[in-house]
Amino acid sequence: MVTLRKAMLAALKSLVRGRSFLEALFAFWISPAVLKEHHVNGTTPPALRPSSRTVEDFMNEAEELLMGPLDGDRLRSFSSRLKLQFRERMQSHPESMLPSYNHLLPSGRETGQFLALDVGGSTLRVALVELRSREKPGSECSIVRIDSFKITPELKLLKGMAFFDWMASRIKDVLSEGAAQEREPDSPLPMGLAWSFPVEQTSLGGGLLLGMGKGFLATEGLLGQDLGAIIESACEKVGLNVQLGAIVNDGSATLLSQAYIHESTRFGLILGTGTNIAVHLPVSAFGRTKFGKRPDSWFDSASHVIVNTELGMFGKDILPMTRWDKLLSAAHPRPEFQPLEHFVAGFYLGEICRFALIEAIEETGLLGGVVPPSLEKPYSLDTATLSMIEADQTPTFDTALAYFAATHPSTVKPTVSDLTAIRTLASFISRRSAAILAASVFSLWETPGMRLRHHPLLVAETAAEHALERTKVAFNGSVIEHYPAYQAHCQRYIDALVGGQSRHRGAIELVPALESSILGAAVALACTEGEQGVQ
Repeated sequence: MVTLRKAMLAALKSLVRGRSFLEALFAFWISPAVLKEHHVNGTTPPALRPSSRTVEDFMNEAEELLMGPLDGDRLRSFSSRLKLQFRERMQSHPESMLPSYNHLLPSGRETGQFLALDVGGSTLRVALVELRSREKPGSECSIVRIDSFKITPELKLLKGMAFFDWMASRIKDVLSEGAAQEREPDSPLPMGLAWSFPVEQTSLGGGLLLGMGKGFLATEGLLGQDLGAIIESACEKVGLNVQLGAIVNDGSATLLSQAYIHESTRFGLILGTGTNIAVHLPVSAFGRTKFGKRPDSWFDSASHVIVNTELGMFGKDILPMTRWDKLLSAAHPRPEFQPLEHFVAGFYLGEICRFALIEAIEETGLLGGVVPPSLEKPYSLDTATLSMIEADQTPTFDTALAYFAATHPSTVKPTVSDLTAIRTLASFISRRSAAILAASVFSLWETPGMRLRHHPLLVAETAAEHALERTKVAFNGSVIEHYPAYQAHCQRYIDALVGGQSRHRGAIELVPALESSILGAAVALACTEGEQGVQ
C-alpha cells in the first residue's frame, strides 16, 4: 500500500506538469529495476523527489542570465569592449585580425569565364563561372558547369602528392568536357581556389601548406611547401597548364561573391558549425608587423585589405558567462582559445542548452524529473534538434515531440509542456548568439575608414546616397541560413545598435551569399586579372 500511495502521489505531481494520470502512473511502474536500485542505495527515484522550484521560475532566471546582459544599452556596452579588443589585436596579435594578400574588391565590370575550385572537408568542387558584370541585375554571374567529387575516408588517407594528383585528375575530367575562356596555346589557364584549411599566404596565389586536420594525410612530406606550386605541379602531370591566381578562405570568398553584385559589400560572415568574419579594412589601421614580409609594391597598391578576423578568438573576460557556459568551458580542451565561438557557433548552442536542460530536469521535474540517458553524453543535444523544436509552431509539436522522444528516449515520455519549455530555453540561447554576432558586426563597422567608398570607375551617385553609406554583410552557413528567425533577430539587433533615426535605417544589411566559395574564388581570380577593383 505504501508503494501504491507513493505511485499515486508521483502521478498527481505529474498531472501538474501536463501528463495524464495513466501516463504518470505508467512512467512510475515501467522500470522496477530503477526502483530496486534506489531501494538498495537508500535514495529516492527522480520522479518521487519534490521539485525545488517551478519551471516558470527556472525559465525566468534563464532569461535573465542569458538575455539580461545583452539587453538595451548593455549590448552597446559589450560592443564597445569588443571594439577595443579588435583594435588591440589589429596591432600585434599573431592569430587573429590577419590581413590577407587580397586587397582588391571587384569593380563589377569584370567579365569572362573563370575556373574555380572549392576544397572542403568532404567535397572537391570544380566549376566554370561566368561573370557578366554588375550592370545586368539578376544575371550578374552564373555557374556554367560544376562537378562535385566526394572526398571519401580512403581519399583522405592519400599521402602527400597522391591527394593532389587525384585533385588534378578531377580538374582534367571537368575541363575535358567544357573549357574556360579560350587562351593562347602556351598561356596557362588561371584558377581561383577556395581552400577550407590553414595556409600561410605569401601572395595572392601562393601560400605555405599547413596541417589540414580532419583526417587528411595530404600534407605528409609537403608541410611548408607552396600550395600553388603543388597544385600546378600535379596538374602538369596530367597535361594541364594551369596557374593558381588566387587563394581565398570561406569568409573572403563570401565577401567577394557578393561584392561583385552589391558594390557596398564589406563583410563576409560565416555562421554554421563555426563562425568567422572577413572584412575589408584600411591598411593604415594595422600595425606594420601584422603584414609580415611583403614587397613595397603591395603597400603601394593597397589602401585597404580583406582581413580574416578569426572572430571566435575574441571575447575573453567580456562575454557574459552563465554557469552553463562555465560548465562548457571547464569540459573543453582549449577553453580560452575561441571563447566567442562558444557563445555563437552551431557546434556549441546545443551543448549550452544541454547543461541548462539537465539542471531544469533535476530541479523542476521537467521531463518527469528523469534525465534521458543520451543527454548525459557531451554534445548529444545538437543545434539541429533545437532548430527543429523552435521551428515547430504547431500546438502539439507534431514533428518535434516525436523526434525528441526518439532521439532521447526515456522511461518518461516528453509532453507538450516539456517541449514548450525546451523551446523557450533554446530561443534564449539562439537570440543571445544573434545579439553577440550583431555586436561583432557593428563593432567592426565602426572601425574608422571602413565605411563605404565608391570606386571612381562607377557611375556617380547623389550626395544623399553617399551620405547614407549602406553597408552589406554577405552571409553563409547553416545556422544563419536555416535556424528559425536567426537572421531576423540578428538584423534587429544590428539596427538597434546603429540607431533608430531614419537616416540610419538600413545602414547595415544582411544579405545571403549562395554558392559563395565557388563564386568568391572566381571573383578573386577576376580581380587579379583585371587589376581594376576597389582598392
